[in-house]
Amino acid sequence: VTAPYEDSKLSEILELVQHATEQKAPTELFIRKFSRYYTPAVVLAAVLICFVPMLFVQPYVFSEWFYKALIFLVISCPCALVISVPLSYFGAIGAASKNGILFKGSNYVDIMASLKHVVMDKTGTLTAGVFKVKKVVVQAGFDEKKLLQEVNVLENVSTHPVATAIAEYVGVPDNSILTEDVEEIPGFGLKGVVSGRNLLVGNMKLLDRFNVSYDISPEDTFDTVIAVAVDGQFAGYITIADQIKEDAKQTIEELKKQGIKVTMLSGDKNSVVQRVANFLGIEQAFGDLLPNEKLDQVMAIKRNGESVAFVGDGVNDAPVLAASDAGIAMGGLGSHVAIEIADIVIQNDEPSKIPVAIKIGKATKRIVWQNIIFAFSVKLAIMILGVEGISSLWEAVFADVGVALLAILNAMRMIYMNYTSDNSATTGQ
Repeated sequence: VTAPYEDSKLSEILELVQHATEQKAPTELFIRKFSRYYTPAVVLAAVLICFVPMLFVQPYVFSEWFYKALIFLVISCPCALVISVPLSYFGAIGAASKNGILFKGSNYVDIMASLKHVVMDKTGTLTAGVFKVKKVVVQAGFDEKKLLQEVNVLENVSTHPVATAIAEYVGVPDNSILTEDVEEIPGFGLKGVVSGRNLLVGNMKLLDRFNVSYDISPEDTFDTVIAVAVDGQFAGYITIADQIKEDAKQTIEELKKQGIKVTMLSGDKNSVVQRVANFLGIEQAFGDLLPNEKLDQVMAIKRNGESVAFVGDGVNDAPVLAASDAGIAMGGLGSHVAIEIADIVIQNDEPSKIPVAIKIGKATKRIVWQNIIFAFSVKLAIMILGVEGISSLWEAVFADVGVALLAILNAMRMIYMNYTSDNSATTGQ
C-alpha cells in the first residue's frame, strides 16, 4: 500500500463510475428537452380533440370524443423514448465496463460513434513502456561503474520508464552520492550536480541545448538513446529498447477496417518512432515532439473538421488529452493526471479496446435511433387511427406500454452484444 484509499486509483475509478451518468449525450438531452415541451402540447391537443368538434360536428356526442381524447392521450405518452434512450446509454457504459473500458459520460459514447481520427502516443500506449537497457557505451577517460552510479542517482528523482530501466540495470541507487540542484526538463531529460560535477542525462536535444558535441554509432540510433555529459563533456550513452504490445498491430488493422485514420505522436527520437510505425502499418508518425508540439498536431487535425481522439498515458500527454474531442488514457500504467483528465479510461492498458469502444458507440447510436423511429412510427399510426375512431383504448395501451417494453428490451441488448469479433457488434448468447 503506497497511498491512502481516497488517493488510490481504485478510489478514483469508482468515483468516475459514479459520476459517469452525469454527462449526458446530445441525443439524450434532446429527448429530455423534447419531452418538456411535448407533454403539455399533447395534453392540450387531447383537450382540443374532446371539445373543438362540438363546434363542427352535429350531433356532438361528448362521451365519444372524450374516449377519442383518452386514446390520443395514452398513445402520446413519451415514456418509450424517455426511458429507452437513457437506458441505451446506461447499457453502453455497462457494456464498456464489462470490456475494461470506462466512459466518464454518455456524451463520449456519441463522440466515439462519430470518430474520424485516432492519434496515439507511442511509449506506454502502443509499446509496453517496459524499457530494458540494451547497451552501454562509455568514452575514454570515464569510469563506467562510477558514471552509471551517478546517472542512476540522478534518474532516481524521475518516474519516467527510462529511469526505471536504468535502475533495474544498475541496481539500488547509492545514497552516499550527493546530488544538488536536480531539475527535470520536460521533453529533454535531467540536469543536476552529482558528486560536485555537472551532469546531463537525456536525449540528444538536451546535449544540443547545452552545446555539448557528441558521437553515437549509427547502428545504435534505432533504439532510444540516453546521452550523458559531465561538466560539458560527452561521457557516453545508454541504449534502451521498448517492446511493442502484442495487440498493437491488430488494433491498427481494426481501426483501418472501421475507416478511422491513425497517427502516432511521440517525444521519442524520430528514427525509433518511424521504425515502430512501419512495423504497425501507421502511415503518419512524428517523433522528437515536445508536449506543446503534440498539442499543435492534434489542433491542426481538429481545424480540418475531423473529430479526433488522443490516446496517451503520461503527465506530458495531459494537455492533448484535454484538447481532443475524446481523451483516452491507459488506466494501468497511466499517470493519475492522465486518468483524471481523460474522458475514457482503458483499465487494462490494451490498445485493442479502442476499436471496441468505437463499436460500442456505433451500436448505441444505432439502437437509440431504432427506438426513436419505432416509437414514433407506432404511436403516430395508432394516434391517427384513434382520432378516426378505428383503434380502441386497448391498442392505445399497447402503443404506449408495449412499445416502451419493446424499446427497453432493445436497449438492453447493448449489454449482451459481442464487441470483440472482427465484424460489427453482434448479439451474444
